Amino acid sequence: MPSAAPIISGIQKLTLYETRARYFVVGNNHAETKYRVLKIDRTEPKDLVIIDDKHVYTQQEVRELLGRLDLGNRTKMGQKGSSGLSRAVSAFGIVGFVQFLEGYYIVLITKRRKMADIGGHAIYKIEDTSMIYIPNDSVRVTHPDEARYLRIFQNVDLSSNFYFSYSYDLSHSLQYNLTILTTPTEMLKTETATQTRQEGFDIFEDEELSNHGGSCVFGIRSEPYMKYVWNGELFKSVKDIIHRDWLLHIIHGFCGQSKLLIYGRPVYVTLMARRSSRFAGTRFLKRGANCEGDVANEVETEQIVHDASVMSFTAGSYSSYVQVRGSVPLYWSQDISTMMPKPPITLDQADPYAHVAAFHFDQMFQRFGSPIIILNLVKEREKRKHERILSDELVAAVRYLNQFVPPEHSIVYIPWDMAKYTKSKLCNVLDRLNVIAENVVKKTGFFVNRPDPYCGVIRPDEKWNELGGIVGPSGRLQTGVLRTNCVDCLDRTNTAQFMVGKCALAYQLFSLGFIDKPNLQFDTDAVRLFEELYEDHGDTLSLQYGGSQLVHRVKTYRKIAPWTQHSKDIMQTLSRYYSNAFSDADRQDSINLFLGVFHPVEGKPHLWELPTDFYLHHKNTMKLPQAKRRFGDPS
Repeated sequence: MPSAAPIISGIQKLTLYETRARYFVVGNNHAETKYRVLKIDRTEPKDLVIIDDKHVYTQQEVRELLGRLDLGNRTKMGQKGSSGLSRAVSAFGIVGFVQFLEGYYIVLITKRRKMADIGGHAIYKIEDTSMIYIPNDSVRVTHPDEARYLRIFQNVDLSSNFYFSYSYDLSHSLQYNLTILTTPTEMLKTETATQTRQEGFDIFEDEELSNHGGSCVFGIRSEPYMKYVWNGELFKSVKDIIHRDWLLHIIHGFCGQSKLLIYGRPVYVTLMARRSSRFAGTRFLKRGANCEGDVANEVETEQIVHDASVMSFTAGSYSSYVQVRGSVPLYWSQDISTMMPKPPITLDQADPYAHVAAFHFDQMFQRFGSPIIILNLVKEREKRKHERILSDELVAAVRYLNQFVPPEHSIVYIPWDMAKYTKSKLCNVLDRLNVIAENVVKKTGFFVNRPDPYCGVIRPDEKWNELGGIVGPSGRLQTGVLRTNCVDCLDRTNTAQFMVGKCALAYQLFSLGFIDKPNLQFDTDAVRLFEELYEDHGDTLSLQYGGSQLVHRVKTYRKIAPWTQHSKDIMQTLSRYYSNAFSDADRQDSINLFLGVFHPVEGKPHLWELPTDFYLHHKNTMKLPQAKRRFGDPS
């Protein structure tokens, strides 16, 4: 059961002070009324020794403590002419702690930028970081390969699309966060009181009272969904030692927010993408799935719509819709050593019992419920079998797995050769996608935290009445999810997701009372704004995985792209090819090191000496197989 906590949580500012023997990290809340202190030993050459006294200080107490530390260190070190305690850096949070072959480093967020606001909770993008070596020079044991590991680690650019929030769990959907928030207040009070007795009071316990006019508003601090947390490994060595206020979980992907006026009423449309930290990597080096069912280029995209005139979660109106993209969940790869723009697709292992697909869809059932809907956009007809290899295997896997699932919860498979329809002059690609989108949203429904609008009663709409999901007195819940894929899960997938998102957006705006029918036409401000958000979203995800921006955009499939766009498409194709051929291996090494997939160990091969990272991502290849369980059973 997630624990209740005040709505404003987390240490929002911190200052690092240093002496020759220790670092002192002083963190405070936004109001600068409550403080915590971490003490980090600098005399240990390799071990990380952190002391968190769990005490909450006032501003005056912290000043007195720092004064005593300054005086004590001057006396001990005989530094009468200079301060014994010096201020090293100011920061906005700790990303984590990392060690290569020498001592530990602390990684701090030194610059941030606000990207969005959801229910009064700010979402920030990391703009700059600082990496500080902890042991002092007198005890440092140098290693010749340390600098190279440091360069590889820093090749993961933390200022490029990494996001965090002090008070909102970015690893979960809005539906998850707000569903827990509706737990009865008395239960939350009881849980908070129990937690207070066990851990000492929270340093932000009274801040929410002042921020909400004394109203008893609670937020939820639940366990993050670690699949979408990118610094989980960097906190692994300290998470059981330090207070949870210090832990700041970051996600990687995309976050954009735009404001829209509908008949004078302000609406915020937020698009957020969470990239999976499992089996993460670059385009041709990470394909398919690993042995645990984690797939390459897996991204959960959530669109949130809310009335900007009321920012509170409890009083405001909020709606969200979630969909997923990810590589085809099979053991497959492409050999880039052939230096071909489209290397041949190879099935690496026979999997007649769809073992890896079962693991993958198990994860999806547990997170989203049913139905799981697969929209497969790869080519169905080819002169030489290429993409169709994946379709044939995926169809067989889904057919096999559906034997073990009750018919009402079976996996829905929708094949649609998008490339073929794009070439046809008789077919409008987006019209066909719109039909698919309507059917998908009808099956899954969407989330909204308020009852259905009364206009649906006095002016019944046939589409609205056929909508799926769970309907309750306090709103609607999305059940199940759409999973879209092509080969790369970039260009075709982004356009398909946009069309599904556009369809869901119409229902969301209707449910919040902004429009009178759940329909949106292309040439409206809402759709133009939403298309721009999706283009930025697609470009960002494409750069992260493929090394270039989108090649084919929504305008390309609408066939209204200007002629100049074709030359840009060619340049993006060349950029993607260059990135895949020459820089992806280095990027993959950096991701493996950052996520803790590879740990440097003295006496063992270095990261750059490994012929492949296959064994790092398929950890059970060196183990005896465990007892198998039936697909669909709880783990």
